[in-house]
Parts: sequence; C-alpha cells; structure tokens
Amino acid sequence: MLSEKKSVSSSDPEQRLRDILDNILRIRSYTEGMGAPQLAADRKTQDAVERCLERICEAARKLGDTLDAKYPEAEFPKLRQLGSVLRHDYDYIDADMLWRSVTERLDPLEHACRTELGENPQ
Repeated sequence: MLSEKKSVSSSDPEQRLRDILDNILRIRSYTEGMGAPQLAADRKTQDAVERCLERICEAARKLGDTLDAKYPEAEFPKLRQLGSVLRHDYDYIDADMLWRSVTERLDPLEHACRTELGENPQ
C-alpha cells in the first residue's frame, strides 16, 4: 500500500527543492559503502538509484529554468535532459552513467538546493 503524501502543488518551488534533497539522501543511503563495481553488480540498487534520479529530474523539470543561471554548477538543464533519457531512452542507462551521477552530480545539486532554501549547505 502506498503511503499517503501531503498534497502539494507541483508549482511549489520549495517542495520541489525538498523533493530533490530527499531523493539525494535516498541515493546516498542506497549506495553507502559501494564503489562503481558494487553498483554495477547490484541491479536492485541500480533500479533504486534510477528511480530517485527520475524523481530528481522531474522536480528539476517542474522548477523550470529559474535556477539555471543562479546555480550553473548544479546543471539543472542537464538534469531535465537526463529525465527525458530515463523516461524515454532507458536502454542507454548503464551502471557507469548512474555511478557518475551519484559521484559527480549530487554534491553541487544538494548545495544549490540548500542555498536556495536558506539552509546551511554542508
């Protein structure tokens, strides 16, 4: 059974930023202690990471281009493109691409979201 989630407008930028942060934390918990070879060997974790990335990309899509220039290091335009790949060209997704996303994209994205929310980025 799906847990009930508070209904929030998809146009609420604060909620979208919090969705991104939540999914970053999930990815980190799923991949904690793993390296690229372990992720490549674990299809279940690959699927979990891919699903979290889909949600991150969808939240970035809903945010639109409002943060693109303010946080170029977060690469919001590339996130929106990645979302399209995850939804439509999923046969191009592999463990190496997922690992690069985990190791290269999450930190700048988290920093941008926390800064935008007025939180102290770690």
